[in-house]
Amino acid sequence: MTGFRTDAPAMLPVLSRGKHRNARKGACFMEFASFLAGERWSDHPACTHPLLAAVARLVNDTVSDEYRPHLAPLIPQVIGVKSDDPRMTVQIALRTSTTALPVASAERQRVLAVACLAAERVLAELEERPFGRMSDHTIIAMAKAPDAARWARDFAKGEPTTVKGFLRYAAPTAVRTSVEGIARACVPDPEQMLHDLLAGAIAEGRAFVDAESHYDDARWAAACGLTGTANA
Repeated sequence: MTGFRTDAPAMLPVLSRGKHRNARKGACFMEFASFLAGERWSDHPACTHPLLAAVARLVNDTVSDEYRPHLAPLIPQVIGVKSDDPRMTVQIALRTSTTALPVASAERQRVLAVACLAAERVLAELEERPFGRMSDHTIIAMAKAPDAARWARDFAKGEPTTVKGFLRYAAPTAVRTSVEGIARACVPDPEQMLHDLLAGAIAEGRAFVDAESHYDDARWAAACGLTGTANA
Protein backbone atom coordinates (compact mmCIF):
# COMPACT_ATOMS: atom_id res chain seq x y z
CA MET A 1 0.00 0.00 0.00
CA THR A 2 1.22 3.49 -0.78
CA GLY A 3 0.25 7.01 0.16
CA PHE A 4 -1.19 5.92 3.50
CA ARG A 5 -1.43 8.96 5.76
CA THR A 6 -1.91 8.24 9.46
CA ASP A 7 -1.72 11.71 11.04
CA ALA A 8 -4.99 13.45 11.84
CA PRO A 9 -5.96 16.50 9.75
CA ALA A 10 -5.75 19.96 11.26
CA MET A 11 -9.54 20.32 11.26
CA LEU A 12 -12.33 17.81 11.30
CA PRO A 13 -15.72 17.96 9.58
CA VAL A 14 -18.90 18.07 11.62
CA LEU A 15 -20.30 14.75 10.54
CA SER A 16 -23.96 13.94 11.16
CA ARG A 17 -26.37 11.02 10.93
CA GLY A 18 -28.18 9.93 7.80
CA LYS A 19 -27.96 11.12 4.22
CA HIS A 20 -27.93 14.73 3.13
CA ARG A 21 -28.92 16.47 -0.09
CA ASN A 22 -25.67 18.40 -0.24
CA ALA A 23 -22.73 19.40 1.97
CA ARG A 24 -24.46 22.53 3.22
CA LYS A 25 -27.14 20.29 4.71
CA GLY A 26 -24.47 18.24 6.48
CA ALA A 27 -22.39 15.18 5.71
CA CYS A 28 -22.07 11.61 6.86
CA PHE A 29 -18.84 9.62 6.69
CA MET A 30 -19.40 8.23 3.19
CA GLU A 31 -20.77 11.49 1.76
CA PHE A 32 -17.57 13.20 2.85
CA ALA A 33 -15.64 10.36 1.20
CA SER A 34 -17.54 10.91 -2.06
CA PHE A 35 -16.54 14.58 -2.02
CA LEU A 36 -12.86 13.79 -1.36
CA ALA A 37 -12.92 11.21 -4.17
CA GLY A 38 -14.28 13.78 -6.63
CA GLU A 39 -17.50 11.84 -7.14
CA ARG A 40 -21.11 12.93 -7.24
CA TRP A 41 -22.35 13.64 -3.70
CA SER A 42 -23.61 10.32 -2.33
CA ASP A 43 -23.51 8.07 0.73
CA HIS A 44 -23.08 5.12 -1.67
CA PRO A 45 -20.06 6.28 -3.72
CA ALA A 46 -18.38 4.02 -6.25
CA CYS A 47 -14.96 4.63 -4.65
CA THR A 48 -15.58 2.21 -1.76
CA HIS A 49 -16.56 -1.45 -1.50
CA PRO A 50 -20.31 -1.64 -0.77
CA LEU A 51 -19.97 -3.69 2.42
CA LEU A 52 -17.19 -1.51 3.78
CA ALA A 53 -19.33 1.55 3.00
CA ALA A 54 -22.19 -0.10 4.89
CA VAL A 55 -19.95 -0.54 7.95
CA ALA A 56 -19.01 3.14 7.76
CA ARG A 57 -22.62 4.31 7.44
CA LEU A 58 -23.78 2.14 10.33
CA VAL A 59 -20.97 3.24 12.64
CA ASN A 60 -21.46 6.88 11.61
CA ASP A 61 -25.17 6.71 12.45
CA THR A 62 -24.69 4.80 15.71
CA VAL A 63 -22.06 6.83 17.56
CA SER A 64 -22.99 10.03 19.36
CA ASP A 65 -22.78 13.50 17.85
CA GLU A 66 -19.92 14.25 20.25
CA TYR A 67 -17.86 11.23 19.21
CA ARG A 68 -18.56 11.23 15.47
CA PRO A 69 -15.82 13.74 14.48
CA HIS A 70 -13.24 11.27 15.77
CA LEU A 71 -14.15 8.99 12.86
CA ALA A 72 -13.12 11.63 10.33
CA PRO A 73 -9.41 10.71 10.04
CA LEU A 74 -10.53 7.30 8.73
CA ILE A 75 -12.43 8.81 5.79
CA PRO A 76 -9.50 9.06 3.33
CA GLN A 77 -8.61 5.44 4.04
CA VAL A 78 -11.84 4.04 2.49
CA ILE A 79 -11.35 5.77 -0.86
CA GLY A 80 -10.21 3.34 -3.55
CA VAL A 81 -10.82 0.33 -1.32
CA LYS A 82 -12.93 -1.81 -3.64
CA SER A 83 -12.51 -5.07 -5.48
CA ASP A 84 -14.54 -7.66 -7.36
CA ASP A 85 -12.79 -10.35 -5.35
CA PRO A 86 -15.56 -11.90 -3.22
CA ARG A 87 -13.04 -12.63 -0.50
CA MET A 88 -13.02 -8.94 0.38
CA THR A 89 -16.70 -9.13 1.30
CA VAL A 90 -16.13 -12.29 3.33
CA GLN A 91 -13.13 -10.90 5.19
CA ILE A 92 -14.93 -7.66 6.10
CA ALA A 93 -17.91 -9.63 7.40
CA LEU A 94 -15.62 -11.97 9.32
CA ARG A 95 -13.62 -9.14 10.89
CA THR A 96 -16.75 -7.33 12.09
CA SER A 97 -18.30 -10.54 13.40
CA THR A 98 -15.25 -11.62 15.36
CA THR A 99 -14.91 -8.13 16.84
CA ALA A 100 -18.50 -8.03 18.11
CA LEU A 101 -19.00 -11.68 19.07
CA PRO A 102 -17.32 -11.57 22.50
CA VAL A 103 -19.38 -8.60 23.75
CA ALA A 104 -22.76 -8.90 22.04
CA SER A 105 -25.92 -10.16 23.74
CA ALA A 106 -26.56 -13.91 23.75
CA GLU A 107 -29.08 -13.72 20.90
CA ARG A 108 -26.75 -11.71 18.70
CA GLN A 109 -23.82 -13.92 19.64
CA ARG A 110 -25.57 -16.87 18.01
CA VAL A 111 -26.04 -14.92 14.78
CA LEU A 112 -22.42 -13.78 14.81
CA ALA A 113 -21.02 -17.21 15.64
CA VAL A 114 -22.94 -18.71 12.71
CA ALA A 115 -21.63 -15.89 10.50
CA CYS A 116 -18.06 -16.66 11.56
CA LEU A 117 -18.38 -20.35 10.69
CA ALA A 118 -20.11 -19.58 7.40
CA ALA A 119 -17.44 -17.04 6.46
CA GLU A 120 -14.66 -19.53 7.17
CA ARG A 121 -16.37 -22.15 5.00
CA VAL A 122 -16.94 -19.71 2.16
CA LEU A 123 -13.30 -18.60 2.29
CA ALA A 124 -12.19 -22.22 2.13
CA GLU A 125 -14.38 -22.76 -0.94
CA LEU A 126 -13.18 -19.59 -2.65
CA GLU A 127 -9.57 -20.52 -2.00
CA GLU A 128 -10.20 -24.11 -3.11
CA ARG A 129 -8.94 -25.69 0.07
CA PRO A 130 -10.53 -28.05 2.60
CA PHE A 131 -12.38 -26.45 5.48
CA GLY A 132 -9.98 -26.90 8.34
CA ARG A 133 -8.23 -24.60 10.76
CA MET A 134 -10.00 -21.30 11.29
CA SER A 135 -8.33 -17.89 11.41
CA ASP A 136 -6.89 -16.67 14.69
CA HIS A 137 -9.57 -13.96 14.92
CA THR A 138 -12.31 -16.59 14.72
CA ILE A 139 -10.65 -18.98 17.15
CA ILE A 140 -10.23 -16.25 19.76
CA ALA A 141 -13.73 -14.81 19.32
CA MET A 142 -15.42 -18.23 19.49
CA ALA A 143 -13.45 -19.11 22.63
CA LYS A 144 -14.81 -15.99 24.31
CA ALA A 145 -18.40 -17.00 23.51
CA PRO A 146 -18.36 -20.78 24.07
CA ASP A 147 -22.13 -21.26 24.42
CA ALA A 148 -22.82 -19.43 21.18
CA ALA A 149 -19.98 -21.29 19.48
CA ARG A 150 -21.42 -24.68 20.46
CA TRP A 151 -24.89 -23.65 19.34
CA ALA A 152 -23.55 -22.36 16.02
CA ARG A 153 -21.64 -25.56 15.29
CA ASP A 154 -24.78 -27.64 15.86
CA PHE A 155 -26.87 -25.25 13.79
CA ALA A 156 -24.36 -25.16 10.93
CA LYS A 157 -24.44 -28.93 10.51
CA GLY A 158 -27.85 -28.73 8.87
CA GLU A 159 -27.45 -25.41 7.10
CA PRO A 160 -25.48 -25.48 3.84
CA THR A 161 -23.52 -22.33 3.08
CA THR A 162 -23.30 -21.04 -0.48
CA VAL A 163 -20.98 -18.30 -1.67
CA LYS A 164 -23.83 -16.42 -3.34
CA GLY A 165 -26.05 -16.63 -0.28
CA PHE A 166 -23.31 -15.47 2.05
CA LEU A 167 -22.34 -12.50 -0.09
CA ARG A 168 -25.91 -11.36 -0.66
CA TYR A 169 -27.55 -12.04 2.70
CA ALA A 170 -25.26 -13.29 5.46
CA ALA A 171 -22.50 -10.70 5.10
CA PRO A 172 -24.78 -7.61 5.37
CA THR A 173 -26.63 -9.26 8.28
CA ALA A 174 -23.34 -9.95 10.04
CA VAL A 175 -22.22 -6.34 9.65
CA ARG A 176 -25.52 -4.92 10.89
CA THR A 177 -25.65 -7.33 13.85
CA SER A 178 -22.04 -6.52 14.75
CA VAL A 179 -22.66 -2.78 14.95
CA GLU A 180 -25.91 -3.25 16.88
CA GLY A 181 -24.26 -5.76 19.19
CA ILE A 182 -21.42 -3.45 20.14
CA ALA A 183 -23.66 -0.39 20.45
CA ARG A 184 -25.86 -2.21 23.00
CA ALA A 185 -23.09 -4.10 24.75
CA CYS A 186 -22.25 -3.64 28.43
CA VAL A 187 -18.69 -2.47 27.79
CA PRO A 188 -16.86 0.61 29.12
CA ASP A 189 -16.46 2.39 25.76
CA PRO A 190 -18.72 1.07 22.98
CA GLU A 191 -17.97 4.05 20.73
CA GLN A 192 -14.26 3.31 20.78
CA MET A 193 -15.11 -0.32 19.95
CA LEU A 194 -17.21 0.85 17.00
CA HIS A 195 -14.32 3.04 15.88
CA ASP A 196 -12.01 0.01 16.09
CA LEU A 197 -14.59 -2.10 14.23
CA LEU A 198 -14.55 0.34 11.31
CA ALA A 199 -10.76 0.61 11.37
CA GLY A 200 -10.48 -3.18 11.32
CA ALA A 201 -12.89 -3.49 8.40
CA ILE A 202 -10.88 -0.89 6.48
CA ALA A 203 -7.69 -2.82 7.17
CA GLU A 204 -9.25 -6.03 5.82
CA GLY A 205 -10.34 -4.25 2.65
CA ARG A 206 -7.04 -2.51 2.08
CA ALA A 207 -5.24 -5.85 2.25
CA PHE A 208 -6.76 -6.61 -1.17
CA VAL A 209 -5.85 -3.35 -2.92
CA ASP A 210 -3.01 -0.88 -3.35
CA ALA A 211 -5.15 2.10 -2.42
CA GLU A 212 -3.90 5.66 -2.09
CA SER A 213 -5.13 7.59 0.94
CA HIS A 214 -6.60 10.37 -1.25
CA TYR A 215 -5.76 12.88 1.43
CA ASP A 216 -5.61 16.35 -0.08
CA ASP A 217 -5.29 19.26 2.35
CA ALA A 218 -6.97 21.78 0.06
CA ARG A 219 -9.91 19.54 -0.79
CA TRP A 220 -10.30 18.48 2.85
CA ALA A 221 -10.33 22.13 3.94
CA ALA A 222 -12.91 22.95 1.26
CA ALA A 223 -15.17 20.15 2.43
CA CYS A 224 -14.78 21.17 6.07
CA GLY A 225 -15.69 24.69 5.08
CA LEU A 226 -18.97 23.43 3.68
CA THR A 227 -19.87 21.05 6.49
CA GLY A 228 -18.42 22.99 9.43
CA THR A 229 -15.29 22.29 11.45
CA ALA A 230 -14.45 21.00 14.89
CA ASN A 231 -11.21 20.68 16.79
CA ALA A 232 -9.68 17.21 17.02
